[in-house]
Amino acid sequence: MRKLINSTYITLDGVIENPVFTMPYFDDEASAFAGEQTDAADALVMGRHTYDGFAAAWPRMDESDPSTGAAYFNSVKKYVASTILTNPEWNNTEVLQGDLIEAVTRLKEQDGKDILSYGYGTVTHALLKAGLVDEVRFWIHPVLTGGASISAPLGDLPTTLELVGTRVMKSGVIIASYRAAAA
Repeated sequence: MRKLINSTYITLDGVIENPVFTMPYFDDEASAFAGEQTDAADALVMGRHTYDGFAAAWPRMDESDPSTGAAYFNSVKKYVASTILTNPEWNNTEVLQGDLIEAVTRLKEQDGKDILSYGYGTVTHALLKAGLVDEVRFWIHPVLTGGASISAPLGDLPTTLELVGTRVMKSGVIIASYRAAAA
């Protein structure tokens, strides 16, 4: 079965919106780790909010420059959880039909590499609650930005995670990897 890996950039004060705060920290080391993630994945799952942001940004980036990641993001298979989006314009994008949990369960059962999701919002939270997220990687950036600390209210489900690994980068970024703890 394929793994579903969530990768979320976050500040020390819990902000994940508009990850422009990552730019000063996205050095060769961070780029290498990001490349490891994308090399291991052949699909993305995202909510509508993340899709809108990605679809506005990635197609405008230079695909001939390997450091941008644009060639990967523009060509990889993308699945969007949305009840509003019907005709996505971004290359190789499909809107998940029907129940989110059933649709992602089917994706995980297919042959292939890992499935990545970016950002932590209601879609990731629902998938984690259903036991479908195999690992959550929080890229903790040594910056305080202020503002809302999450992108969407996540409901009242307490979730306990188990640390499975850490990577501390020279820039001060810490990647803390977790999986759902056994109940």
